Amino acid sequence: MSTRDAADETGDTHPNADQQLVAVDENDDSEGIVGRLDAHTGDGVRHRAFTAMLFDEMGNLLLAQRSPEKRLWDAGWDGTVASHPREGEEQLDATRKRLEEELGVTPDQYDDLRATDRFEYKRYYYDEGLEWEVCTVLKATLTDTTIDPDDSEVGGVLWVPYERLHEHPRWYRQLDLCPWFEIAMRRDF
Repeated sequence: MSTRDAADETGDTHPNADQQLVAVDENDDSEGIVGRLDAHTGDGVRHRAFTAMLFDEMGNLLLAQRSPEKRLWDAGWDGTVASHPREGEEQLDATRKRLEEELGVTPDQYDDLRATDRFEYKRYYYDEGLEWEVCTVLKATLTDTTIDPDDSEVGGVLWVPYERLHEHPRWYRQLDLCPWFEIAMRRDF
């Protein structure tokens, strides 16, 4: 399906349809660019992504609920932020940018942002699309937990004791966790 064919019931093209993502092989080596909508529809195209987990100084993790306006995993609970770096953009820079755009978290609130893992996964979301990503996991500790969520990106926020969430994910089933975050969390420790 091409981006010009990806219209909703009103005939409008999805607002993110024209964004370009980095298509990658299984080793996260670039294979060019792909339209965001093309990467997330049909059989999809494997592309570069990241998920970031921000902690407070007591080991609590900031979860962010995806806006109900999101096309995929709308209203699902995610790690702190997840997105896609653009062509030529480093993962750390892309993460810093999205933390500020989505949650109002600036680099002076943390100083230890680092990549800790990378994995590939592919998951379908009903009949609406899919994610097929090589996903880098990043972590940082907030020394200042002040946030200012963008309502168009974030439906809600929740601080959870990370060790408890990791050890007892069944206790949090009602949160409907996003698949990339669940994978990142299972691989942690």
